[in-house]
Amino acid sequence: MKMLWALLKRDLVLSWRQGGGVGTAFGFFLTVIVLLPLGIGPDAGVLQRIAPGGLWIALLLSVLLSADQIYSTDYEDGSLELMTFGAVPLEVVSAIKSLAHWLTSGLPLAIAAPLLGFLLNLDTSLVFPLMGAMVLGSVGLSFLAGLGAAVTVGLRRGGLLVSLLVLPLYVPVLIFGISAGGAGTAGPDITAASFAILFAITLVILVVAPFGSGAALRAYMR
Repeated sequence: MKMLWALLKRDLVLSWRQGGGVGTAFGFFLTVIVLLPLGIGPDAGVLQRIAPGGLWIALLLSVLLSADQIYSTDYEDGSLELMTFGAVPLEVVSAIKSLAHWLTSGLPLAIAAPLLGFLLNLDTSLVFPLMGAMVLGSVGLSFLAGLGAAVTVGLRRGGLLVSLLVLPLYVPVLIFGISAGGAGTAGPDITAASFAILFAITLVILVVAPFGSGAALRAYMR
């Protein structure tokens, strides 16, 4: 447990010191939210209807923007090779690094997104349901981002490849995340069912993604 905590603490410290991942993700998110009303138009009703979906898409793309940085620093300084031969399995290392990515990118954006929904005329009754759905769904987004980053580690223009690989896997999270956060536009039964499905999808991702990431890293480092 001390080794796992040390690894998590190391990734958190590096992420905050570098600042690029968190700052870039939040800046991109804010840019999308500000430009979306300019492109859609000033109709308050239209903005209110598309607000949950717009916030989710902005969150998804912002999390994906910093995905390639999950392993890039460790690959460049040789730390990743040491982790391959370390006592901690690569599957656990992958889970810890994806968790660190969520804590520094996914979670702050998931909390801030509904609070910034006033820029899209978001219904105030949707703020907390949408925040809960985003916090839960962002966990799956970060772990899928870690999977894509592991598959493309060491490749040139890995960020573009991560997007191509991971975006199709984001679709179920996006669909049920929007439905789970839409308590004001859907019935309570539909919302509860969507939240349960989103929870199940996140659990599956938490189990499968670290094993896929570990296998990809092990195959690349041989």
